[in-house]
Amino acid sequence: MSPRPRSNSPEAESGYASGCSTESLADVYFTRSHLKFVNQQLAKLEPQDVLRWCLTSLPRLWQTSAFGLTGLAIMDMISKLDYAIKPDIELIFLDTLYHFSQTLDLVQRVERRYPDLKIHTFKPEHCETTQDFEQKFGERFWETDEERYDYVAKVEPAQRAYRELDVKAVLTGRRKTQGGKRGDLDIVEIDDQGLIKVNPLANWSFKQVQAYIKDNDVPTNDLLDQGYRSVGDWHSTQPVTDSEDERAGRWKGRQKTECGIHNKKSRYAIFLQEQEEKRQQELSDAITNGLKIEAA
Repeated sequence: MSPRPRSNSPEAESGYASGCSTESLADVYFTRSHLKFVNQQLAKLEPQDVLRWCLTSLPRLWQTSAFGLTGLAIMDMISKLDYAIKPDIELIFLDTLYHFSQTLDLVQRVERRYPDLKIHTFKPEHCETTQDFEQKFGERFWETDEERYDYVAKVEPAQRAYRELDVKAVLTGRRKTQGGKRGDLDIVEIDDQGLIKVNPLANWSFKQVQAYIKDNDVPTNDLLDQGYRSVGDWHSTQPVTDSEDERAGRWKGRQKTECGIHNKKSRYAIFLQEQEEKRQQELSDAITNGLKIEAA
């Protein structure tokens, strides 16, 4: 959750600070009770109305998508919003370098269908091709060190995207009926980094999404015709049966249901954070000791 604004100004504390005196205020701040109230109200609205609320409430709003059905539905809804505020929401796509060729083909078809949509693609750091990635980390890295694979292929690129694009809030395609940890999903969430995540279709079923896609002739992944429902990396995605959860084909036969982007920090990410904090403390100690020696 975003930190409380720090200011000694009575106007800032009361919420009546002028536009030229708000440098110390957080971009968006929700108390727990306010967030609960917002979710209760948004749950009564259609996804298009949730998107309209986002346009008036959330600065620096982006969409993140791997071009699954729900994300595609959101893209189409944004393109058709009849609203006084122009919905200039741009999109972040994480190319892990292990997407199906059908997924990459879909990206190109989406660009042709929605020419006003700007897509920002982020790949693993310093890697442009699968060969680059495997030279750096080895072949089948997802088998030899799965947690670190998730970090370098997905989590770090996402963090870099949010940092470089100054992202404060994102639209995601997650829904309750996708199963796993998503069963108790709210429409608006705040992660442990303070990022606001909005799930406009959180309360929709897979059939509702399918119906919207069909009614609006939205381009989709060709793999859906081969029994796939949720499509990720080719090495961790399989078709599912009609009786299985929508995301049952992701990491099939295992307890894992998320890649790390929507999880709390992985052990590897925590390790990196601890290493950085240790480095910063050592640097601070060295500066302090240097000042003491100079003063002596």
